[in-house]
Amino acid sequence: MRSNLIRRWQERGGRTARLTLPFDDIMEFALALLSVSPDELRGLGWTFADRKRLLDHFLASGKAAQAADPKALGRLAIEIALPQRDVDRLQRFARKELPKAASNAAMLDRVMKSLEAASHRPGGDHVMR
Repeated sequence: MRSNLIRRWQERGGRTARLTLPFDDIMEFALALLSVSPDELRGLGWTFADRKRLLDHFLASGKAAQAADPKALGRLAIEIALPQRDVDRLQRFARKELPKAASNAAMLDRVMKSLEAASHRPGGDHVMR
């Protein structure tokens, strides 16, 4: 029984990290993930299924934003919970590919700091505003 629990935990990606970013940053990051070509995916060691899973984390943030005032939506801080293994993948992507697609250097800085903090802090919680 114990080995089954450990196996399932590892399949899910280990511990859960929580990132909180402004909604605009989340959407720009998601668009950058969508813009990755098949060759770039292979360079990252990803499959289309990996990218879809990562995008699903970002798209889930839209549910939290549905009730928000449209005028304040861009600055609304949204929490994303994702497995640690996906934080690691997103860090590699953010270092290698995000600078090519990001239209805002401040967004890139916020995302990088948030991912870095989530990868080093127990519990992975980090808020960037």
